[in-house]
Amino acid sequence: MTVAYAPGKVILFGEHAVVYGRPAVAVPVTQVKARVIVEDAPKGCGITIVASDLGKTYRLKDAPLQDPLSFTILNTLELLSPGPDLDLKVTINSTIPIARGLGSGAAVSTAIVKALAEHFGKNLSKSAISDLVYETEKIHHGTPSGIDNTVIAYEAPLYFVKGKKMEIFSVKRPFILLIVDTGVKSHTKIIVEDVRRAWERERERYERLFDEMGAVAEAGRRAIEDGDIEEIGRLMYENQRLLKLIDVSSPELDALVDAARRGGALGAKLSGAGRGGNAIALVMKETYTRVSKMMKGAGARGVIITEVR
Repeated sequence: MTVAYAPGKVILFGEHAVVYGRPAVAVPVTQVKARVIVEDAPKGCGITIVASDLGKTYRLKDAPLQDPLSFTILNTLELLSPGPDLDLKVTINSTIPIARGLGSGAAVSTAIVKALAEHFGKNLSKSAISDLVYETEKIHHGTPSGIDNTVIAYEAPLYFVKGKKMEIFSVKRPFILLIVDTGVKSHTKIIVEDVRRAWERERERYERLFDEMGAVAEAGRRAIEDGDIEEIGRLMYENQRLLKLIDVSSPELDALVDAARRGGALGAKLSGAGRGGNAIALVMKETYTRVSKMMKGAGARGVIITEVR
């Protein structure tokens, strides 16, 4: 039996703009994880997938077309080449909320790849893991930025420019984030497509806004490396302002960001595709209880506290 884990993630700066070649900054969230168990099964059983959280058990050969779990398993086995006629049980569960901008799909895929590689004694690089997961991300998101699979595979703070640059960087001064659930599902694929259509209609305006978001992401990385937590917070509020201008916020997200500000958060914004999902708030140890209480009063359905190091 082999067990592997993968963390969630949040985007601190640059969502949506990253799809159009601007930088983004993301960090892993280790307080929530996907777990995959791979076990040898009796001869002749084939490969069985047990999706515990979904209450589903099915054979790989019977999986529906474009099923992300079976797709990831098949792609990984093709790369590993462990031989024909495999008999395995692959059990998947996760504490990462689905459709909340925490990278749940990428985390599950990453844990599958890691578990299969370890089970067959293969050493896959983090880059190879990320590449495999990216192929599954196309099923989840249509035209993914690549940031989810990358930050989760590397499990480190990441500065990312699609197709150009990926840099792991250091955090000079740890900081605390509240990850706050709106209770509304965020449909990444639909929202990304909506933004693309808007960009096609108003290309000049959107390019200008994406440039501003890219500048915020660059400044955000510098602030993290310099340990300037107050500047990180200011930039989060600025990023939220820009995200509202491309129509990916929502009344629920706006209420949570406003509540965080009133509670004394240094910064707050949506994280991920938007129109639901999560808001994140930057807090200090002496303020996180008050901010959390304010955001719950504004409709938060759940709060995860994570320290970025």
